[in-house]
Amino acid sequence: MYATLRDELMNGRVKFGQRLTEPKLSARFGISRTPAREALAMLCADGLLQREDVGYSPVRPSIPKVRDLYELRIMLELAGIQRAIANPGIVHDHELLRLERERWLALRDDPPAQEPGFVVVDEEFHVALLAAAGNAELVRELVAVNARIRHVRMYDFMVNNRIEVTIAEHLAILDAVLAEDLSLAHELLRVHIGESLDVVLERVTRAVVAMSMAAEQE
Repeated sequence: MYATLRDELMNGRVKFGQRLTEPKLSARFGISRTPAREALAMLCADGLLQREDVGYSPVRPSIPKVRDLYELRIMLELAGIQRAIANPGIVHDHELLRLERERWLALRDDPPAQEPGFVVVDEEFHVALLAAAGNAELVRELVAVNARIRHVRMYDFMVNNRIEVTIAEHLAILDAVLAEDLSLAHELLRVHIGESLDVVLERVTRAVVAMSMAAEQE
């Protein structure tokens, strides 16, 4: 039920203003109200639903806010590499990065299914990369930003081959940092995040338009 509703919300098949309630979902899926309640709570945590006086309704993503948060994300992540470029005394934690590289090599050899939940795995890479640069405050801010954009970043991994491309790009970034070619790593990371933003905004905009059109036809 959770996966079905998430797919419907992300593809604009649930209209803005439409109410989802435990009784209706229980009847639709032939389940009790407890798993229906749990699925709705998970979708709220994903940022796809919001609680109303009666039931739940889809959250309308704010494209300007997404852009602003992505700009902040880019600044935070690039700062991890930039501070090492500016200060030769700052060295990335190579052991941490080697462990992360092993994890992504395993994912390359056995890619996971194309599904929005991969966003969590992706976040773990970016947090590890920044953590390896040694500034805990930058990491804390990135974790906070990630939580605020996770519900729209899920759209990124609904595009064909996006997971495979992400894995390859992550490995290239790791290899550059481990080789201490920080200028290359900085550019690879900048392009990687920027291209992801383009994909996310395209998918979010499409979903918002579809949901708005459906609501207007009521």
